[in-house]
Amino acid sequence: MARIGLVAHDDKKDDLCRWAEAHRHKLSQHDLWGTGTTGSRVMAATGLSVELLKSGPLGGDQQLGAMICEGRLDVLIFFIDPLSAQPHDVDVKALTRLATLYDVPCANNKATADAVLAFL
Repeated sequence: MARIGLVAHDDKKDDLCRWAEAHRHKLSQHDLWGTGTTGSRVMAATGLSVELLKSGPLGGDQQLGAMICEGRLDVLIFFIDPLSAQPHDVDVKALTRLATLYDVPCANNKATADAVLAFL
């Protein structure tokens, strides 16, 4: 059972919810953690249980980063919107940097999320 973090930029939340719906059965076999808004939307769309952290701009991205540092997160699914500036871009960069530093698989779009989930 893997511990999976779920987060998405505002314009990518619908994409993440659709992806989670398509992979509901597989995701149900794992422990899911999500930033507040993203996690709530995934739960509503799929009925899956997601442990909710703070909203991303209020510290949720940093909470996921801390989980990575502490070895409490195995995979990060982070649907990034590359076309929009993010007000908390520093937190976003820190989170992706920590996933890279600690060698945690980090999927930034549907194709990579599909590939990562196939190996779990």
